[in-house]
Amino acid sequence: MLVGRSEVMQRLRTQISRLGATQFTVLVTGESGTGKELVARNVHAVSARARGPFVAVNCAALVESLLEAELFGIEERTATGVKGRQGKFELAEGGTLFLDEVGDLSLAAQAKLLRVLQDLSVERVGGGRSRPMDTRVIAATNRELTTRVRQGQFRADLYYRLSGVELAVPPLRERREDVPMLVDHLLGRHQRLRRLVASEEVIEALCAFDWPGNVRQLERVLERALALAPAPRLTLGDLPPEVVGDYRTMAGDRPGCERSLRAWSSRYARLVLDRCEGNRRRACDELDISYHTLRALLRYGAGASPGDRRALEVAGSPLDGCP
Repeated sequence: MLVGRSEVMQRLRTQISRLGATQFTVLVTGESGTGKELVARNVHAVSARARGPFVAVNCAALVESLLEAELFGIEERTATGVKGRQGKFELAEGGTLFLDEVGDLSLAAQAKLLRVLQDLSVERVGGGRSRPMDTRVIAATNRELTTRVRQGQFRADLYYRLSGVELAVPPLRERREDVPMLVDHLLGRHQRLRRLVASEEVIEALCAFDWPGNVRQLERVLERALALAPAPRLTLGDLPPEVVGDYRTMAGDRPGCERSLRAWSSRYARLVLDRCEGNRRRACDELDISYHTLRALLRYGAGASPGDRRALEVAGSPLDGCP
């Protein structure tokens, strides 16, 4: 289940639904922890192959010497004591094979994979014949493959074979508005173990954090709270210090402060602007937003406390090169 109502997530869902009517190879890109396998499973679920198997392979964990046997299978008695078995491509017959972290494959392994994708057939190790393959391939990577192609670390022909249809999974910091829904969803998973509710300031703190580990990191933080929180209502003290550090600096103890995502966004923009010493160009780069968006956030905060208004006065300095 893909959780979130942000624009980027709605666009991703639309793309996935359109892929359901196709059999094309798909490349899913995104940072570690963004949920690339979940996206692949959703593509499989909306396709005509939904009743077939979904087989996931972590390419980064494949031992080079055993790669062919793992992917393509091995015939009986190929070597002493070796039992014949199907490879992952055969196991995914009629369904989908998910090749996670395909960017970590060696050049030799990439050549073998390319051959299979081009011929749509596999040959077991020690076998003498090829077997037709009815398997859809979805690959995923957290690496920038175009850069690796330029560096000679990834085959250009394989890249073009995989990247005809590319789905980009956004990092959590680019869809902060989805954090409250994700928190409810992740806590709800464990409600049989324990029912927890996140306070408003906890939600704001979680929204403020950049989440370098993305949704996976958020899930681990909430699991920690489930295990250690003394009360059923989560407070800032139940979160790791690195998660609440920026929020404490930003929010302080201001009773009566408006508790809304837009208000938080305005306060966070001012915090970043203060870090950038009033340089709005740098603040826009750090927040990854346009100048006009920053200006709108600052205007929204104009009714804040005197301290906030002083920050806005700093923000009022002209930005060279901006309209």
